[in-house]
Amino acid sequence: MGVPCVRVSREAGEETRQRLAEANLVDDGYDITVIDGQLYVPVTDPEAVPSDLTVVEADPPVREGQTMPADGLDFDPSYERIGDVAIVDEDDADRARAIADAIMDSDLPVRAVLNRASKIKGEQRVRDWDVLAGEGTEVTHREYGCTFDLDLAEVYFSPRLATERHRVTEQVSEGEQAFDMFAGVGPFAIPFAKRGATCVGTDINETAIEYLRANAQRNGVADRVTGICGDVREVAGEYEDWADRVVMNLPHSADEFLETAVRLAADDCVFHYYDIQHEDDLFGPGERAIRAAAEPAYDVTVETRHTVRSYAPKEHNVVLDVRLTR
Repeated sequence: MGVPCVRVSREAGEETRQRLAEANLVDDGYDITVIDGQLYVPVTDPEAVPSDLTVVEADPPVREGQTMPADGLDFDPSYERIGDVAIVDEDDADRARAIADAIMDSDLPVRAVLNRASKIKGEQRVRDWDVLAGEGTEVTHREYGCTFDLDLAEVYFSPRLATERHRVTEQVSEGEQAFDMFAGVGPFAIPFAKRGATCVGTDINETAIEYLRANAQRNGVADRVTGICGDVREVAGEYEDWADRVVMNLPHSADEFLETAVRLAADDCVFHYYDIQHEDDLFGPGERAIRAAAEPAYDVTVETRHTVRSYAPKEHNVVLDVRLTR
């Protein structure tokens, strides 16, 4: 089985490697190699690679002297890494244990291995974990120059959305006022603040807000980030007509909060509205819901229709960047 790699020209190699490293996507178990004049950078999660880069399968050499999990197994295991924790998704307990042992015996810089023990559940969107090796579920994740502490068992966090978060962050200008309605540990608010925005993030998960505040401090933006624990519908009254940008990353349920988002919007405001829809009509339901909530008080212009990733057979996680002007 080949290894997923980003293929680029040698001239663009160092810039590309830096981009992938900032997103924590470089697979350090393999060497970056040159094949037929093209550079191949091994990556850990091909789905998270920016869409302007080409991902192919190749056979880069295993880093010299470094043992990999597959070396101790008779199959190539599937796993992902968040910080120094490896995550597997195995229903077979014996197979999960074998993979965990192989990961811990390898030279990967991993201190614990977790197995997903449930689907995401409840209002706080957390899941259960089985700790197969090592201790604890708290990790430190690095992404595009930001550092986030979080506990996987206590908060929702998806490293696979790193590229999407960076796409949105690059639209933020210094002096903006941004509101993240479901802020979690701050993966939108903190990079926004590092670009000079003033940010407010709400979440019903008290632990997530505690991490958001600590992460803002750690990243040097505590003076520009306000974390509020509570239902955004109850908080919005303090920030009516305030936001130049609103992030609505709550797929399946974001439409229930559109009236509140409109209350938050200033005279010129961009919504980043995340949704999960069937491939037959990926963007229509979200666009219709936004127009129903915002018109005629605002003119509504859809600036971007973007598929973030596959979610399930024939269903996709999508985003609409929508400008409201009054």
